[in-house]
Amino acid sequence: MSALRTRLEEECNTLRNFVTLLETEQRALVGGDVEQLLGLSDEKSQLASALVNLASKRREVLPDPSSTLMESWLKERKSGALPIWNEIQKLAQEAQRLNNTNGELIQVRLRHNQQALVALRNASNNAALYGPDGQHNLSGSGRTLGSV
Repeated sequence: MSALRTRLEEECNTLRNFVTLLETEQRALVGGDVEQLLGLSDEKSQLASALVNLASKRREVLPDPSSTLMESWLKERKSGALPIWNEIQKLAQEAQRLNNTNGELIQVRLRHNQQALVALRNASNNAALYGPDGQHNLSGSGRTLGSV
């Protein structure tokens, strides 16, 4: 039973770190801090991979991996691991909520950037450009000012 408790504690700590990272990612997204986001992406991938591995190890120890059966199983054994399991459940829900919100923030920023690119392309297509003689190429009748 101590092996299970140890694995649950490790999973809980890693999940807590993941939630903290998602909160940091959210602040960087809101603040537009691209440099910080780039730094967080590797750490996020490493923590996500660690969580997958820890969950896999947990399943090796358990008789049945379902959440409700896990809770009943832990209650029956009075292992003291039930509060850890409950925290894992709570942290997993928080991580999912934060990840969904961060995904929405990324989509908003992506749409904003796409709209800005379209506006810049349209502006460059309509901009008054200079000709080879250094003068503005003005579209119109072709007459210069002051001529009849």
